[in-house]
Amino acid sequence: MPKKKKKRGLQEVTYETQIKQTRIPAKGEVLGIVTKQLGFDRVMVKCVDGYTRLCRIPGRMKKRVWLRDWDVVLVVPWDFQYKERADVVWRYTAAQAEWLKSRGYLKM
Repeated sequence: MPKKKKKRGLQEVTYETQIKQTRIPAKGEVLGIVTKQLGFDRVMVKCVDGYTRLCRIPGRMKKRVWLRDWDVVLVVPWDFQYKERADVVWRYTAAQAEWLKSRGYLKM
């Protein structure tokens, strides 16, 4: 019986269900790109509004979602340190990020 060949590398597949479930930024939410991993539960995010924020990954998301550099995320800035700190609330897949870019939400 012949062995099955394994596909190696990244496979870019656009799923219609993923794009239909894309979360649009609501009032008070900002899109951004992860620029640096700082350890523990913190990342630096370059946001669309021009600020670079130190963002915290909440515990409910930390164990289920892994963030890497250049991932597109949705953040909610803090009320009292709006320009410096935020919380990460959502991570987009590659297909969803391309859809946001084509619709004009992600202007970097």
